[in-house]
Amino acid sequence: MSRASNGRFQKGQSGNPNGRPKARRPHNSAFDIIIEKSLTVTQNGVERELTVDEALEWQTYQAALGGSRMAIRKVLKMIEKREAVLAKKNPPAPRNIKAEAHYTSDNASEAMRILDIARPDPGMNGKRWFLQAWATQAALSRPGRRRFEKKDVDDIKFFTSDSETLRWPRGPAA
Repeated sequence: MSRASNGRFQKGQSGNPNGRPKARRPHNSAFDIIIEKSLTVTQNGVERELTVDEALEWQTYQAALGGSRMAIRKVLKMIEKREAVLAKKNPPAPRNIKAEAHYTSDNASEAMRILDIARPDPGMNGKRWFLQAWATQAALSRPGRRRFEKKDVDDIKFFTSDSETLRWPRGPAA
């Protein structure tokens, strides 16, 4: 180790050539040491050996059964933690569910009839449907709509039942 005249080490040289000393004691906290100790506990007249951790859990269960809200919360958290560990250890088997969907205009029309969005024109044998005025009004009232051309207004009125009750945003036509 050589130092410069100002007392500093030369560039690239360490002031501690041996490095940082190794840790002298294990990294166990006092809590870790105590929690691993075992106790002799009498349960239902039978003596058992329990760790401090198990004894604390047992006491928490007893307090929860006695109605302590804090103990109940703690027990629920213990159950959640246990369930998460079990789910990670034994993930559920994937289920291969085959989904089929059949789309036809009849299905869509029937759904709109059931939801009272549209109804068939009685004179057209189901070939033309009228939208209910409330559904058309909901579409017209959406923000950011452009102004409608005269042809658009005529089409909307033609396919809407009670079209005279519609309130047009920014006037009926451009």
